[in-house]
Amino acid sequence: MAMTDPLGDMLTRIRNGQQAKKDSVLSPASKLRANVLEVLQREGYIRGYSEDSTGKHPALRIELKYFEGEPAIKHVARVSKPGRRIYSGSKELPTVRNGLGITIVSTPKGVLSDNEARTQNVGGEVLAEVF
Repeated sequence: MAMTDPLGDMLTRIRNGQQAKKDSVLSPASKLRANVLEVLQREGYIRGYSEDSTGKHPALRIELKYFEGEPAIKHVARVSKPGRRIYSGSKELPTVRNGLGITIVSTPKGVLSDNEARTQNVGGEVLAEVF
């Protein structure tokens, strides 16, 4: 059966992996997922990610990050879903936890965090929120 929300599936794998105190998790590879992971790595929510081609299909190995035994990501949620897309202009981008978290936005200039999108004055689809 086809997956309806691949990005939501990756975020759920990250959430489940951190609850189970895993060092890393595997997720099927795609350009969008790699771009979202790049934003998470830039913002310091994951240690890194790498291509893993040991199986039949290419995958992404996501190295999870912990601080004093607690996961670096307290909350990760999909905002724009396949059944209800959410778009926002650069001036109306939502802030998460009064600026302590980030919103991941898919813009014409690539996948950016909310601060980067505001700086570049671009809006787009609000993919997820993380804190």
